[in-house]
Amino acid sequence: MTTRVGFVGLGNIGKPMALRLAGTAGIDLQVYDVAPDPVAELVAAGAVAVDSVAALDVDVVCVMVRDDDQVRSVAADVPLDTVLVVHSTVAPGTPAELAAAGHRILDAPVSGGAMGAADGTLAVMVGGTDEAFAAAKPVLDALGSLVVHAGPIGAGTKFKLARNMLHFIAFTATTEAQRLAEAAGLDLKALGQVVRHTDAITGGPGAIMHRETAAPLDPDDFWHGVFTNVTSLGVKDLGFAIDLAHQLGVDVPLAELAIDRLGPGLGLSATEGHD
Repeated sequence: MTTRVGFVGLGNIGKPMALRLAGTAGIDLQVYDVAPDPVAELVAAGAVAVDSVAALDVDVVCVMVRDDDQVRSVAADVPLDTVLVVHSTVAPGTPAELAAAGHRILDAPVSGGAMGAADGTLAVMVGGTDEAFAAAKPVLDALGSLVVHAGPIGAGTKFKLARNMLHFIAFTATTEAQRLAEAAGLDLKALGQVVRHTDAITGGPGAIMHRETAAPLDPDDFWHGVFTNVTSLGVKDLGFAIDLAHQLGVDVPLAELAIDRLGPGLGLSATEGHD
């Protein structure tokens, strides 16, 4: 069974996403973008170019544009009976706004960058009805190796915002660690190699994300013992790092927050893991 798909927005991530669809059996792809070069590349890959969003004659329209206003502009020209899949990261209320206007919408932001888009290994976080999700499933499966139906309309966007909050807080913490390492005379590129190597083994921050709730832990809970040990190690190592930072005159505010908030964040009391 063939799914007719339109793709609007052929930028750094949109173009490789569309190229994945162009090479997928069972998908007939039409594309639109204001820039001619990526359109020509998609046509060479087997897609059909159209002159406007309104000219798309498809069952599903995927949108990967810059911001909410561009998403709204595209949506205005998409028929209400077409499944509108918004891959752009938008404000939390925008998907519901489009649904209230009558669109069959899925908010389906992605994580994995241009590399994940090119090789089809994106994580796709989807909010919307079961009916719309089923209609777009062949498209979503072609784009990502992990497709999560996170809940009703808006859930995909909220999922992505939580994921990206972790992403950029971690980047900020990384800059703090780099300043400490540089002040200590260490090789920052080598430190980066170690971080990427070990995170690939341990899972990085995702290694603690196995509980179904962020509520305080009961002492009989399996995770109570695990996270007490994690907190104990963290408090020890953070304490050493903070002491080193003070000796070197490096400001490490995130580390100083973390030493107090790690245990409670994991569901422990303020004193557990601080022995």
